[in-house]
Amino acid sequence: MSDALKGHVLVVDDDPALLKVLGALLTQAGLTPHPASSAKDALALLARRPIDVVLSDVRMPGMSGMELLAEVGRGWPDVPVLLMTAHGTVPLAVEAMKAGAADFVLKPFDREELLFTLKKALLQASHTPEPARGEGKALDSLLMGSSRAMTEVKSLLVKAAQGTATVLLRGESGTGKELAARALHEGSPRRAGPFVKLHCAALPDTLLESELFGYEKGAFTGAATRKPGRVELAHGGTLFLDEIGDVSPAVQVKLLRVLQEREFERLGGTQTVKVDVRFVAATHQSLEDGVRRGTFREDLFYRLNVVPLWLPTLRERPEDIALLSRHFLEVHARTNGRPPFTLSEDGLRALQTQPWPGNVRQLQNFLERLVVLSDGPVLTGADVARELSRQPGIAPPPVAAPLPVSPSDSVTLESRRKDVEKEALVDALKRAGDNRTLAARLLGVSRRTLYNKLEEHGLS
Repeated sequence: MSDALKGHVLVVDDDPALLKVLGALLTQAGLTPHPASSAKDALALLARRPIDVVLSDVRMPGMSGMELLAEVGRGWPDVPVLLMTAHGTVPLAVEAMKAGAADFVLKPFDREELLFTLKKALLQASHTPEPARGEGKALDSLLMGSSRAMTEVKSLLVKAAQGTATVLLRGESGTGKELAARALHEGSPRRAGPFVKLHCAALPDTLLESELFGYEKGAFTGAATRKPGRVELAHGGTLFLDEIGDVSPAVQVKLLRVLQEREFERLGGTQTVKVDVRFVAATHQSLEDGVRRGTFREDLFYRLNVVPLWLPTLRERPEDIALLSRHFLEVHARTNGRPPFTLSEDGLRALQTQPWPGNVRQLQNFLERLVVLSDGPVLTGADVARELSRQPGIAPPPVAAPLPVSPSDSVTLESRRKDVEKEALVDALKRAGDNRTLAARLLGVSRRTLYNKLEEHGLS
């Protein structure tokens, strides 16, 4: 999150350790936490001082989080309530949303997701109008960068956000596909609804199916209650399916039906559930290759690929590294309890010349490492080089001195280079189905370079 949060948050939980952890996290984010170990204490505190947001556990001895929600709604209707719930109590959270909860977060919670949810609640509490969506300001707070590549992506995201068509986000790992999905949701008319995400590669088939569609009581051993799936939880909002390329053919069939009909059945159930969901999927794989191999359904691919958007690599936008670095240094210095850090000119140049195969995520982790291990406050090229030497996988390998080549050998090598280059172009065009934008992506070059090479080899 690029903007510091401000506001008073009433944190309600009967676990003292969790209260302490949440208090530290919110303080680091710029918020003022007010801990309460019971709902009764929380109501007393609400009566004594102004509170912007209530963050409460669902299950507590005495008065529950649901009962607290009702009391806050009666006495302080303008104060939004967020509920914290474990996976086993997701149905309760759904009921809480119907009863007036602003949102809920799942335990164990993700720090960025929790702060993002709080930010939305604070906007609601202060009645501050959200940034003008047409200007793409909501995107700027999530997808940082002013390079031409990022400007084009943001422009496309703003347009896509206004519709309901399924969006397929593509790009290498670490390029920010989840942030782009969240920006789509926040910039859309569905932003008041839930944003639900599911990492498809992290779950085996049986668990993935139950997470997607939910299950009825008694559907299998251990199914003691009905559990709604992520599709159902996303009703009225957006469902983000990360790493969609890892979904098995069996689950692909059921997913295709949801995309086509917007209906499904829970596992072990016979009742058809209809949903209003906007789907956003992401992958770093070539789904076209999966279609050719028979591991990914062609009809599902076309259903997902209605609006395809490519996220640029960090190598394609090195001019954004300065802005990203300043942001990450500020965040990591604050969260690690360090003084502010800045980059010298040679330190920035050292970062800009790295290939960053892990993209923005790798840069972020590297800068946190620098903040923790460096003396500061100015990070120089020597500091960057020192940490790079400890991570040989990041630094580009040294280039060996070329062997002496005779004139005749030089002609032969040049001819072979052209043959190999032409073969690569033909193969990329074939894999991309003659889509030149996709072929350029597969080759890792710009479209202009691709067009020049096609003309050079008589393939234009």
